[in-house]
Amino acid sequence: MAWRVSLSPRHGFLPALARYPETHGRAPVQLTILDGSTFCICDDLGDVHGEAMGFFADDLRYLSLLRVKINGKQPLLLTSGRIEDFMAAFHARNPVTDGLQPDSLTLVRRRFVVGDALQDQLVVENVSQQAIELQLRVDLGADFADIITVKEHDFSLGHPVDAPPLPPLRECQWDGPHDARLTDGDASSTHVVLSKPGDTDAHGSSYRVALAPRERWELLVDVFPSTERGQIAPRQQDARFRDEVACARDSLAAWHLRVPQLRASWHALGAVFDQSITDLAALRMRSREGGGRLPAAGAPWFMTIFGRDTLVTCLQTLVLGPDLGRAALDTLAALQATEDDPSIDAEPGKIIHEIRHGKAAHRWFERYYGTVDATPLFLVLLSEVWRWTDDWALADRFREPALAALRWIDEYGDRDGDGFVEYERRTPHGLENQSWKDSGDSQRFRDGRLAEPPIAPCEVQGYVYDAKLRIAELARDAWREAELADRLEREAEELKHRFNEAFWFPERGTYALALDGSKQRVDSTTSNMGHLLWSGIVPPERIGAIVDHLVGPGLWSGWGIRTMSSADGAYSPLSYHNGTVWPHDNSLIAAGLARAQRWPEAYRIAQAMLDAAGHFAWQLPEVFSGLPRLEMSYPVQYPSAARPQAWAAGAPILLLQVLLGLRPDRTRQTLRTVAPPELPAWVGDARLTGVRAFDRRWDVNLEDGRVRVEPA
Repeated sequence: MAWRVSLSPRHGFLPALARYPETHGRAPVQLTILDGSTFCICDDLGDVHGEAMGFFADDLRYLSLLRVKINGKQPLLLTSGRIEDFMAAFHARNPVTDGLQPDSLTLVRRRFVVGDALQDQLVVENVSQQAIELQLRVDLGADFADIITVKEHDFSLGHPVDAPPLPPLRECQWDGPHDARLTDGDASSTHVVLSKPGDTDAHGSSYRVALAPRERWELLVDVFPSTERGQIAPRQQDARFRDEVACARDSLAAWHLRVPQLRASWHALGAVFDQSITDLAALRMRSREGGGRLPAAGAPWFMTIFGRDTLVTCLQTLVLGPDLGRAALDTLAALQATEDDPSIDAEPGKIIHEIRHGKAAHRWFERYYGTVDATPLFLVLLSEVWRWTDDWALADRFREPALAALRWIDEYGDRDGDGFVEYERRTPHGLENQSWKDSGDSQRFRDGRLAEPPIAPCEVQGYVYDAKLRIAELARDAWREAELADRLEREAEELKHRFNEAFWFPERGTYALALDGSKQRVDSTTSNMGHLLWSGIVPPERIGAIVDHLVGPGLWSGWGIRTMSSADGAYSPLSYHNGTVWPHDNSLIAAGLARAQRWPEAYRIAQAMLDAAGHFAWQLPEVFSGLPRLEMSYPVQYPSAARPQAWAAGAPILLLQVLLGLRPDRTRQTLRTVAPPELPAWVGDARLTGVRAFDRRWDVNLEDGRVRVEPA
């Protein structure tokens, strides 16, 4: 039995006993294949095993063991990888066993995850000149663990030593040589349909295969989760699966046709843009509340609605069109809290943090509202979609949710009446920290001490300031409510004055990370101050000092801006929120720098992010290490960072908008550029076609350093 050593940012090195020891010393490389909120985590052979792999749907693991062996041994990997986000291919050769010489067989597995189903297509081919007989074994098992429990066994985001034990594997019940059912003793079950009859037992099925030279043998393994008991006809399932694959391909094709197309001479720009488009397509999911497709937060553990993540992603990607933003507004407005419920941190008007289903909802919450920033960000997104569309019907439809959100900010968000929005959990099972840096150790003083709640994060005050100014514009121009507009503008200016008095360190030229429960300024130097540039709450005379800190040696890693300065006591380049680099964080800071007309620094972030993306196969992860570029010639991914992840995929889209300086002009019904007269030479030439704004399409050309926008 092999031991695995795990690194956790909170608990140091953790020995975690592998549940399935048959890895023969080879550290498995994980792949995630997904379609919306249904996904499969497997190793690079295509096998599903171990504590944190599986086939998941609706926050439940419906298959925790799916493994193929030849003559009792693992095949030997040749190559593998994703073809689309919902499809992967795995190529292997036979192990050396009695009766099998090296390189006698090839095994090709193609896996699809579409709708709520998984299909494996296995093809074994005799590539030798001799007839061969072999045994092929398919192991099956399901523990029906909820995703919250499984995540605790992930060595980075969980705590495997203290995690509750996983349920035992359920044995196969066979309804014939083709059909297996695994049940949880309640309404949950998994149906596995094999295209060929085999020798079945409680743990899977075996096949005696005889192959002449160059002969092939094929097997389909279809996996269908179900919450209802009863027989499932294999033919009906096969037809259903074919329909789901066709739908997935049609949806992907429609998405690619609808979003803008980019051609760029700078390879990194084109490659990372294309990967982001693909990732965002894969993460789109339909909520049970309707409202169209909106992005799930990220694979594997956050394949659900997250208010903050969804809103930020939609704000990052409006250059792709308003569809994601409209869907998010519809869904989040439908989920907006209407009652004061301390058990789920809900208050009237508050925007939701997270949704979970089934067993995961019992272990966590079905609906949880523990987020302090989603509510003002909802208002910012509403305004931004309106600015890109001039859609008066949309403005009217969301008037009541917007007013409810404003009431939450004033009546509940400001817990003690000091004019700032704070958070403190009211349920003991909720999140201790409820801003975007929501890990339990993220709110720290410069000397490393933890701040005590209630906590008023600096960036949230900026979001509120921006939200009130934006809704004032909506109130005046769309709702024809001048009195409301005047009041919101007055409140925003008062907030700006109070904020700059309470949060500013004049001797250091920085803003505090937050105010703690005693109204002390939390004095660590963090990336959060960059969000203040994005919201516009920083007065012009302080912008230079903020920029100097953002690109200074403490925060600037060379690959991007760190979440915490390397000079602070709690800094660690591998701490989730205390020294790592987050692409979405950097994209918002770059947008803020552009707003402040600090173009060289904005471009510096864009170039560093896209350079980093090249080391991650153009797919930026959720987060990566803050180790300095001078010491590391490549960025180091944070262990178990989500990939794909929505606001990481959205980061290059926003960075492209920053590079091109694109801004909608609602009063003139046009898309324009505010980019400087000449962009850096390294950006090269680019052409972005089909940008949608005001029910028209626009083409953007970057040539010889100059940006030009014209109707398509």
